[in-house]
Amino acid sequence: QVQLVESGGGSVQAGGSLRLSCIASGYGYSNYCLGWFRQAPGKEREGVAQISGSGARADYVDSVKGRFTISRDNAKNTVYLQMDSLKPEDTAVYHCAARAGDCARWVWYLYPMFFGSWGQGTQVTVSS
Repeated sequence: QVQLVESGGGSVQAGGSLRLSCIASGYGYSNYCLGWFRQAPGKEREGVAQISGSGARADYVDSVKGRFTISRDNAKNTVYLQMDSLKPEDTAVYHCAARAGDCARWVWYLYPMFFGSWGQGTQVTVSS
């Protein structure tokens, strides 16, 4: 398993940008699928993006496609979420997460429970 710590959250105006970072410790990091999930008050936790161990494959939930970019630097044991053109509806606590092995291909964003390691979360607030 791995341990994850997020940073980079904050408050921005609509249309602004933030970059979230998540540093990992432990073993087998490069073999883990890494994802970003978010949870707004009163809503279920939902997947935002995920990236394969090699970084070659990335998936996004429809609501963030074209605006968010997930990437990873395995040499630094870090996964990033670049968020551009932020909207008020992006406001949530964002968590990074890891699952061993390959990323799921189908409706992965509906199943955060399949990610076994989680960071503590970082707040993102987007004002109108």
